[in-house]
Amino acid sequence: MSNSEVAPEVRRATLRDSIAISGLLAELGFQTPADTVAARLGTLEQAGERVLVAIVSGEVVGLATIHITPVLHRPKPVGRITLLVVAERARNRGTGRAIVDASERVLSESGCGLVEITSNAALRGAHAFYERLGYTRTSVRFFKPLDQASA
Repeated sequence: MSNSEVAPEVRRATLRDSIAISGLLAELGFQTPADTVAARLGTLEQAGERVLVAIVSGEVVGLATIHITPVLHRPKPVGRITLLVVAERARNRGTGRAIVDASERVLSESGCGLVEITSNAALRGAHAFYERLGYTRTSVRFFKPLDQASA
């Protein structure tokens, strides 16, 4: 990060961020209206899940969703980053690293023993980014939609 660039602030998402989050989701190919984002933010909040946003110069430029999953086969819960996106115009400036670092802190403070990141197989640049942050490819994920709305 150069001296002229501002370090991102990472905080919990609020309903006021819904429009910006909708735009970030669109960059990943998920066309999600802001009112739907707002409803889902409420659902996630009620479930105790976290949505974090990265702010640079007052603008939301990054997003991560994190989840805590108790599992039978590990002594501690597993933390999961299930969505991570940085606005194309804000990439390669430390925003992704800042939001992953913040996610890891939240998950560690919540008692998680490890963190998993879900990433689309086609996003090779993202995979290289995760590997630079110390993540290791360990498994393959399969999915099956249970209805057309889930696809």
